[in-house]
Parts: sequence; C-alpha cells; structure tokens
Amino acid sequence: MATAIARRAGLNVALTAAAATGHDCGHGPAGHASEDALSPFLAGGYHHAVYGADVVLAPLNLCAETLDAVRNHSWNRPVPSTPEGEVVAWADRIAYVCHDFEDAVDAGIVAASNLPAEVAEVVGEGRSRQLGSFIDALLSTIDRTGTVALRRAEAEALDTLRAFNYERIYLRPQAVEQARRVIALLRSLTEWFVEHPASEARPGSQEAVADAVRWVSGMTDRFALRLAVENLGWDPAALPRGVGVEPVG
Repeated sequence: MATAIARRAGLNVALTAAAATGHDCGHGPAGHASEDALSPFLAGGYHHAVYGADVVLAPLNLCAETLDAVRNHSWNRPVPSTPEGEVVAWADRIAYVCHDFEDAVDAGIVAASNLPAEVAEVVGEGRSRQLGSFIDALLSTIDRTGTVALRRAEAEALDTLRAFNYERIYLRPQAVEQARRVIALLRSLTEWFVEHPASEARPGSQEAVADAVRWVSGMTDRFALRLAVENLGWDPAALPRGVGVEPVG
C-alpha cells in the first residue's frame, strides 16, 4: 500500500519500500504486548519502532531517512522527517485498522453489522472498498495541498474505526487476559536469560540484560512459548491460547 501511494504521488519508491518492509521489525513475540513485557529491562522503556531502527536494523548500515521512517512510523512518535516516512505511517494505520476489523469479523468477535455508521457511510463496509477510499483520500490531499494527510471526512472515519477496534477487539476481556499471560511469560523468560546468558556476558550484568532483550525480542511466538515450557517449567495449559508450541528437536 505504501509503495503504491508513493509511486502515484511521485515520491521515492525505494525509500518507501525499505521503510515499510522494516517498520515493525522491532516487535517481539505477541506484537505490542512485548513492549509492556520488555520495557522494565531498558532505560526509557521498549518501543518497537525505536528498537527496530536503533538496534535491529543498526547492522545494516541503512540511510538516515530509512531509519527515521522506521523509528517514527508509530503515531505516538514524532512525525517522520520525509514524506515517504509519513506515507508509511498512514499506510500502516489504514492497513491494520481495516484488516483487523475484517479478521475480527471472520473470527466471530464482531459482526459486520456492528461497523459504526459514520465509518460505513464514508468508506464502505468491506476491506477492499475501505482501503481504496482511504488511499484515494490520501492521494487527493497530496495532489491538492502537497501534504501527506487524509481529508477530514476520511480522517474522522479512520479515527472512529480505530476507536471501535480498541473497544471491541483489542481491549475486550479475553484479549486483555491473553496479553497478561504473554507479558508475564516474556518477562520471566527475559529474567531467566539475564541469569543464564546465551552469550558470553556475565550473568546479571547490563550486557546480559541487553543481550537477553535482543534474544527474547527476536523470538517467534512459538519458540518463546516452547522455551517457557522447557526452561521455566510453565504448564502448557497456562500459555496464551491460539499459538501452538514448536516441537522439540
């Protein structure tokens, strides 16, 4: 989505593609829940966008503009310094809001009829039409003003849909309970690796803490759950639901 917008708007497609490809590489297991889990181990906390740009991607010697776009693609971060970075930030929010609603409908968490009227009337009810409407609104604003932004009507519809997703999907009691379990698991796993480093760091040292965060944050969901069972003795019944444990060997 980001590269399609950049191409149509005459922006740097390669820069947009690089930032969009790497924008979420700082996420640990379970996505945003890993930020709460890993924040106690780092001064200033763990933010996936910042960690992705400054730690995960640091060895790749990427240009400053790409790293800035990755570091600031989240809406609780400063505005990216380039229009390509702004496109990535908008594309990210539009994509996850629309796809998460569709996925929740498919999973039976909400019904399509639950979509707020102020959203359906502006951008439609289905994902394809919604994405097209938001993209058209973004490109129209760029063409008309030179600013990477949505028209007011679509911007308000996006805010309404995002608020709906938070209330009915992300913060429903079942989701909050799953987040609680995974946060406890990841914190326990990180603490274990601080005292049993996978590197040559001295147990309990700041180097061991940094290494433990790098190690745990780079795990897949299934690998982290498997290590919790093997290394920490977690009862498989207490694990977050919906993710199987990778077989040993």
